[in-house]
Amino acid sequence: MTVAPEPRTDLPTRPALGADPVTGAAGRHRRAPEGRASYREVFAIREFRALWIAQVLSYAGDQFAQVAIAILVYHRTGSPFWTALTYALTYLPPIAGGPLLSGLADLFPRRRVMITCDLLRMITVGLMALPGMPFAPLCVLLFCTVLIGAPFTSARAALLPDVLPGDKFVLGSAIGNITFQTSQIVGFVAGAAVVATLDTHRTLGVDALSFGMSALIVVLGTKPRPSPRREGEARRSLLAISADGARIVFGNPVLRTLLLFGWLAGFAIVPEGLAAPYAHSLHGSTLAVGLLMAATPFGTVVGAFAFGKLATPSARIRMMGWLAMLSCGPLIASAWNPPLPGVLILWALAGAGSAYQLAAAAAFVQALTPGTRARAFGLAQSGLYAVQGLGILAGGAVAEAVGPTLAVGLAGLTGLTAAAMLAMAWTHVRAQAIQAQRAGGY
Repeated sequence: MTVAPEPRTDLPTRPALGADPVTGAAGRHRRAPEGRASYREVFAIREFRALWIAQVLSYAGDQFAQVAIAILVYHRTGSPFWTALTYALTYLPPIAGGPLLSGLADLFPRRRVMITCDLLRMITVGLMALPGMPFAPLCVLLFCTVLIGAPFTSARAALLPDVLPGDKFVLGSAIGNITFQTSQIVGFVAGAAVVATLDTHRTLGVDALSFGMSALIVVLGTKPRPSPRREGEARRSLLAISADGARIVFGNPVLRTLLLFGWLAGFAIVPEGLAAPYAHSLHGSTLAVGLLMAATPFGTVVGAFAFGKLATPSARIRMMGWLAMLSCGPLIASAWNPPLPGVLILWALAGAGSAYQLAAAAAFVQALTPGTRARAFGLAQSGLYAVQGLGILAGGAVAEAVGPTLAVGLAGLTGLTAAAMLAMAWTHVRAQAIQAQRAGGY
């Protein structure tokens, strides 16, 4: 029986009393300045540009389709619960098979996995775009489309450290996050106009085309790399690989804490899922829905850019606990029903706090060996989608009972409590993450 590669075991234990909190060396001494990459250096890498352009195309098509579904369902039902349930359908499928399918990127060449997933999603979304598609098959196709995204995301995340070494990986992750949030801002504000111009079927057709173009760009812009599976190693089942991912992550205190930091997004996502009923409670228009949905992503873009540009690598690790609390704390004030401009400021501030996710994701990958990246990241990413979907669903159920303003406030309070507990736990293990980062991680 083949034993799966273990996570990094050269991480230091807690330093002795009086020792340096990062290096573990006793006494006072001068540290070497930390090297920081620049966004220009990241974009100078050809393979990263190809991955980024493919990402932009996929995100743009997805956001237009997503906002159309949210507004359509709420206009038809008038129910916060059904609106949240429909929105959650784009998050819940990874529960069914995301961790399992993510192991494909540890079995096969990651570039090939990305191309195959893009082509399959082009087919499923293309079928969704056909006029007259019955509702039940449409739901099945939507489920499959989101599910296929799990191995694609894991393959891309596992490939990125090979393309971007050292601190460039953190900035590359920041660029990816900024791109995603920017696509949400543009998609949520302009989505209604696009759907009104093209209609639902043509909008889905554009989404299908974006996947095809993404596959072509990955083919032309990235170079082939061998499978991460060791030569002569017996091919293991996806179930065994998935189980290894859970064992690797939950058996390591650093990885486990970073994973839970990422999953705090299940609380922070609630305002986005309740934007339509929240705007209705403020007597706002469709534009107010778009502005509310865009507020948190806008804050995230600003926070991520500043976080990646201004903070040193070790400072990002140290700030994670405070920023995690900031990602939920401002939402509490939503319970007092402030006017629309105040709500936008509060939600944008919470979005800025979520920039800590960049440091968490980078530290998570850097604490793994190359051969285990995809399966561990697949578990983290699938769990993230799951908690976001469950958070939206729970928020919708609470809003149905007590109203959307109080539901958002309760989500903020619960998230702040969880973030404070994680921040205290993080102080005991963060030196190990900083050491891995300074050692080059992977």
